[in-house]
Amino acid sequence: MFRSGYWDDDPMNGVMGGSMFRHGAARRFDEYYRCYPVAMMPGPERENVNHGGKVIMPPSALDKLTRLHITYPMLFELHNGARERLTHAGVLEFIAEEGKIYLPFWLMQTLLLEPGDLVQVKSTDLPPGQFIKLQAQSTSFLDISDPKAVLENAFRNFSCLTKGDVFTFAYNDQVYEMAVLETKPSTDTNAISVLETDLEVDFAPPVGYEEPQRPSGTSTPRSGVSNKLPSGGLLHPHGTMAQAINYAAIAPESTDAAAGARAVSSNFLSGGQRLNAKKGSKTSTPKPSTPTPGTTNPQHPPPVRKTNGPQPLRLGHNQLFFGYAIKPVKKRDESGQVLEDKPRFQGSGQTLRGKKKDASGSATPT
Repeated sequence: MFRSGYWDDDPMNGVMGGSMFRHGAARRFDEYYRCYPVAMMPGPERENVNHGGKVIMPPSALDKLTRLHITYPMLFELHNGARERLTHAGVLEFIAEEGKIYLPFWLMQTLLLEPGDLVQVKSTDLPPGQFIKLQAQSTSFLDISDPKAVLENAFRNFSCLTKGDVFTFAYNDQVYEMAVLETKPSTDTNAISVLETDLEVDFAPPVGYEEPQRPSGTSTPRSGVSNKLPSGGLLHPHGTMAQAINYAAIAPESTDAAAGARAVSSNFLSGGQRLNAKKGSKTSTPKPSTPTPGTTNPQHPPPVRKTNGPQPLRLGHNQLFFGYAIKPVKKRDESGQVLEDKPRFQGSGQTLRGKKKDASGSATPT
């Protein structure tokens, strides 16, 4: 016998009733739940769920979603009617207690919800995202060496994002906050799906970031400028670099070695020499162009020698120096007198093969 209102309570309503009898549009999932943060969920702590964009719903929600033929991915609108706040999220599991829903903490902050408040959950469809603009809420985000790889790994815990969200993600034992400034394509809800899509990401300067001041690039003081340091670099007290290192004293042109090098490098010398010169020749031996140690040129004052380190060598052109001559330290006795080395290997020596006796009858001992 037919009863009025039978199909209103039918558990298959929306499957058979909507398709066979009513011929209307598919019904939409719409339920109210008591919301709680993921940290209050029974069981071990799940840090990846707390820094993601997916919620945990009760098993009854899965049963109703199946009967309503909600297609994958299951995306939902989260409404806080008391504060008129709206955002979107995906679903991770259906293991919550009946009548409860567990949200990441940043979602509860976005919706201005307190533990135990009512939240309305509606099923929805969102277009695949094409572009998103993000802004870090701290300058510490600039310390990440590869932000692209870090965000790609963080987006694995998200199904959708909404303009105005400030989501969080964890990296290297630190939690970062990221605000969504813009999403494309534009929709009425300003939300996009980040699943199975090629998403272009742009970054705005982090909150609190200041552009570094570019230096002018000048390091020498100008005429009429005060004694303050210029912004382009350090002001050397001796003026130019050549004056600071006393280039006039250490330059090759200021030493005798440079003069000798120029004389040797000359193609035409003032006099010639014979390789087979006879003894007693009146020709004087030419002086070497390279000065010997201990000789100075009276025309040029000797450079100031340092006493706290190795002395510079004034070598001629195309000459190399590989080290100093080794002078062994002489041994001294307790009184400080130098000990003379005794001659070693004294004696006539011995041989294994004895010699024959001579006329005197002596022989070499073996």
